[in-house]
Amino acid sequence: MSVEASRVLDALKVVRDPDLGRDIVTLGFIKDLKITGGHVAFTIELTTPACPVKDQMRDQARAAVSQVAGVTGIDIVMSARVREAAGADGAKQAPAGVKNIIAVGAGKGGVGKTTVSVNLALALAKHGSKVGIIDGDIYGPNVPIMLGMKTQLVTDGQKIVPAEKYGLQVISMGFLTQDDAPIIWRGPMLHSALQQFFKEVKWVDLDYLIIDMPPGTGDVALSLSQSVPVAGAIVVTTPQQVSLADSRRAIAMYKKLNIPTLGIIENMSFFSCPSCAHEADIFGHGGGEKMAGDLEVPFLGRLPIYQPIREGSDTGVPVMIGEPESVASRAFMAAAERAAAQVSIASFGRSTIPLTVVR
Repeated sequence: MSVEASRVLDALKVVRDPDLGRDIVTLGFIKDLKITGGHVAFTIELTTPACPVKDQMRDQARAAVSQVAGVTGIDIVMSARVREAAGADGAKQAPAGVKNIIAVGAGKGGVGKTTVSVNLALALAKHGSKVGIIDGDIYGPNVPIMLGMKTQLVTDGQKIVPAEKYGLQVISMGFLTQDDAPIIWRGPMLHSALQQFFKEVKWVDLDYLIIDMPPGTGDVALSLSQSVPVAGAIVVTTPQQVSLADSRRAIAMYKKLNIPTLGIIENMSFFSCPSCAHEADIFGHGGGEKMAGDLEVPFLGRLPIYQPIREGSDTGVPVMIGEPESVASRAFMAAAERAAAQVSIASFGRSTIPLTVVR
């Protein structure tokens, strides 16, 4: 008995992408469908390798196809192709070699924004994405310190070649200045530097380009919004009221600049005792999640106060590299999955979907 392709595709329509809310056939996820006698083989091409339910979707697809009369064998290959989320303004041109730009910002300094940027980039890379990071905090370029990098940038004769570490492509003013030299620039010079980072750097096949923004609501965010299409912004806060108040201003700024908020990450959310695993809410509890609910933006998760995070940032071995199985790294991996999901949603022209993450 021959198996018809139409019957296989009809069966697969019961499998839905939970973020996009549509079935995987309508979304165009089914590729390379081949039927040989009773043997069915196909690929499910997802929108990000960071999809947290890819195994579940594969199992659902296998179960659905197995119910089709005449099917005697099933081979499923899982793959991913990250789509471009052009941002709210599709008229701007993305840098060559870059699919999605994600700004990581904060309303105030001291909330761990750069630590989050670096480890979030590493988490996305660990999921299988190609990731770059721009140290957009021109006055305080700390990304090289956190990645343990001391290097001089080179060119290929036409463009600047980004430095590489831990699989990330990296650009920072820290590569262009002496360690203790202050950068004293006016706004136009900041804009020019950011333009160079976008246009004169040889980015290679990046799914995501993370921009570690300076804290506050200043010139760099304005330059970013005017220069390139931004998939969205992630705002880092702590549970404290002073941080939450400034984070609200940051989200309002991105809204005015027509940059969607992909979500809020609450850093230093709780202290997890390494001896007894007791959790203590040193800086308060639930502030970031409540703010996300109030503003109807996604909540991407909580990150713990964990000593190896600080140690790794100081030694140039981020916790995602030094302790990949730790509670902190698992939290970064989960936040990366949720952020990637929001970019995928935006790539289909839909608004971000508020998420609630329960600890």
